[in-house]
Amino acid sequence: MTTLLFEHDAFGAHETPAGHPERAERYHAASAALKAEPFAALVRRAPPRAPRETLIRAHRSAYVEAIFDIAPEAGLVRLDPDTAMGPHSLDAALRAAGGAVAAVNAVCDGEADNAFVLSRPPGHHAPPERAMGFCLFNSAAIAAFHARAAHGLKKIAVVDFDVHHGNGTEEIFWHDESAFFASSHEWPQYPGTGRASDRGAFDNIVNAPLATGASGDEFRRAWGERLLPALDAFAPELIVVSAGFDAHRADPVGGLNLVEADFDWVTREIMGVARSHAAGRVVSVLEGGYDIAALARSVAGHVGCLMRA
Repeated sequence: MTTLLFEHDAFGAHETPAGHPERAERYHAASAALKAEPFAALVRRAPPRAPRETLIRAHRSAYVEAIFDIAPEAGLVRLDPDTAMGPHSLDAALRAAGGAVAAVNAVCDGEADNAFVLSRPPGHHAPPERAMGFCLFNSAAIAAFHARAAHGLKKIAVVDFDVHHGNGTEEIFWHDESAFFASSHEWPQYPGTGRASDRGAFDNIVNAPLATGASGDEFRRAWGERLLPALDAFAPELIVVSAGFDAHRADPVGGLNLVEADFDWVTREIMGVARSHAAGRVVSVLEGGYDIAALARSVAGHVGCLMRA
């Protein structure tokens, strides 16, 4: 069993405003946790920058060009009330997407069984034409579309257990019959999307909203009774995981009550579906998680599950 880890100093260099929850300490704490002895067998790689032709599989070319044009040489540029870019942010966002693409190449070429991309900024709120919710480029969607374009996979899936709904991924996948998206998330919560009745143009979207205060048992029930059966029925050839850990009970941004064991459980269950349909191919990318200690523990547990597949 070979698990790849993509990490880079650029992910710690991405600038956000003072006091912003999406801060460099997230990357440094998770990276330090994955340097412990149980993770010695990880194969570590530096992520390349994603080329523009890869980005425009999920985003409008005009938006991609606008991000390149607005990237500052100094100071911060606000893209929306929650999202900013500094001098190192474009490099980080390109490497986040590029790491996800490189991870897809590795698992599709048989170099690795699975991979984790320890990146920031996150990506799942980014729809085709704008930045949103801390996110510039939707790495998970870009990776999934790359698997189809470069490796001939026909059925691709993104699954998302971040406390916030991955509205960007849903919008990108909505009209794509061979792209599947499943999400559990707190409701009501930012960004206000992800109703259970939202199904996609081809019944290819499955949402499981969870009430504020929901427990790990309710989370496991949503996945076990709704999301995982739908994923299994879709029979994906690759699963990309939007791995957000802000549903942890310690997280200051979310309002759910999950613990590390719940993230471990859903990771193992997703990998079980991957073994059934996708030759075990799983690429996981970091999304949210804003309590530093809880994030580090949750990432460690998640990657440990990948390594023990």
